[in-house]
Amino acid sequence: MSQEPVIKTFSFSYFMTMALVISFFPLYFDSLGYSKLQIGSLYSIGPAMGIVSNLVWGLLSDRFQTLKKTILAVLAGQLIMVLLLFRTDVYSILFIIMTGFYFFQTPLNGLNDSQILLHVKSTGKSYAGFRIFGSMGFAFAAVLCGFVLTSMGVSVIAYLTIGSVSLSLLLALFLKDNRAGMKRMELSGVWKVVFSKRFLLFLVLILVMSIAHRSNDGFLALYMKDLGADKDLVGLAWMASAVSEIPVLFYLSKHGHKYKELPLLAVACAVYAIRFFLMSLAQGPGWIIAIQAMHSLSFGIFLVTALRYIQQIVPDEYRATGQAVYNIAWSGAAGLISGFAGGHIYDLWGGVILYRFAAATAVLAGIGFVTTHFLQRNTGDVPITISKGESV
Repeated sequence: MSQEPVIKTFSFSYFMTMALVISFFPLYFDSLGYSKLQIGSLYSIGPAMGIVSNLVWGLLSDRFQTLKKTILAVLAGQLIMVLLLFRTDVYSILFIIMTGFYFFQTPLNGLNDSQILLHVKSTGKSYAGFRIFGSMGFAFAAVLCGFVLTSMGVSVIAYLTIGSVSLSLLLALFLKDNRAGMKRMELSGVWKVVFSKRFLLFLVLILVMSIAHRSNDGFLALYMKDLGADKDLVGLAWMASAVSEIPVLFYLSKHGHKYKELPLLAVACAVYAIRFFLMSLAQGPGWIIAIQAMHSLSFGIFLVTALRYIQQIVPDEYRATGQAVYNIAWSGAAGLISGFAGGHIYDLWGGVILYRFAAATAVLAGIGFVTTHFLQRNTGDVPITISKGESV
C-alpha cells in the first residue's frame, strides 16, 4: 500500500483524538464538579509526563531505528488508559489514570512529525501537505463532537475517544518503517545535539512562546463557557482555528523558504500577542470564534517554521530524539507552567487576566527571537558538530 495516503489518514485520525483531548476533556472534568485549579492540574499532567515520555520514546525509536513499532506501542498503551479513564470520577484515581494516558499520548505528536519529515525528505514532498490532513482531522472532530456533545451529553466523549484511538491503532498497522538502513544513533551524539548553545537558546524561546499558546489550549473551553457558550460553539471555535491553518500551511509549503526562520517566529509571537489581548476584550462567545481564526498566522507560522529550523540543525539519525526534546519544550514544560500558573490565575482573577498574561508572554518571546536573529546575523550560525566529518 502506498505510504502517502496511509500517513495522511493516520494524521487525520490522530488529530481527531487530539481535538477531543484539548477541546472537550476540560468540559468533561468540569462536569465532574472539579475546580479550575483541579482541571488545570489534570491538564498539567500531560506536559509533566511529556517531559519524560517524549524523551523515553524518542530515544527508543532512534536507538532501535523503528518508528512504526514505537507508534503501535504508544497507541496500544493509550487505548488501555482510555478504557480505564471514563470508569471513575474519583479525583485521585483519575489523576493516576491521566498520568498513564499522557505517558502514551504526548509522544505521538513528535513521532508522527518524525515519520512525516523522514518521508518528505525521501520523496521530495512538503511537510505542510501532510500536516494539512491533521488540521482537517482536528477541525472535523471539533465541530462534529461539539454538536454531538450538545445533543447527547458530555458522557458520550468516552465513546468518541475510544473510537478515535482505536482507528489510529488500526491505521498504524499499515505504516511503513522507513528507518531501515539508516545510520545508527550514538548516545554520545545526543548530548552534542541537545546541549548545543544554538539548540538550547531556540528551545528557551519556544518555551516562552508556548506558555501563551498552551494557556489558550487549556482554558479556552472554560473561558467560552463562562461567556455563555454551548458545547457546539466551543467546537466551532476549535474548528475555526484548525481550518484557518490550511491556507497558511499551503503558502509556507511553497514560499516558506524565502523567509528567515527567527524573524518569522517573531511575527508569529506578535500575532499571538494581539490574538490573546483581543480574547481578553471579548464580550461574548461569537467574538471568540472570529478571533480563533488568527490561529492561522500564529500557530500556522510557528508550526512549520520551527520544524524547518529543527530539520536544519538535527541529523536524521537523531530525528525522533531531537523532535522529542523540542516537544518537551513547547508541549511539556510550557504546558506544565501554563496549566498550574494558568489555573491559579484563572481561579484568582478570571479568564481576562489569564489571556492578558498569555499576551505578555508572547511579546517577551517575540523580543527574544528578534534579538537572537540579530546576534546570529552578526556572529554567524554555529553548526552542531556530531562527529568528525559531520555537522549540521
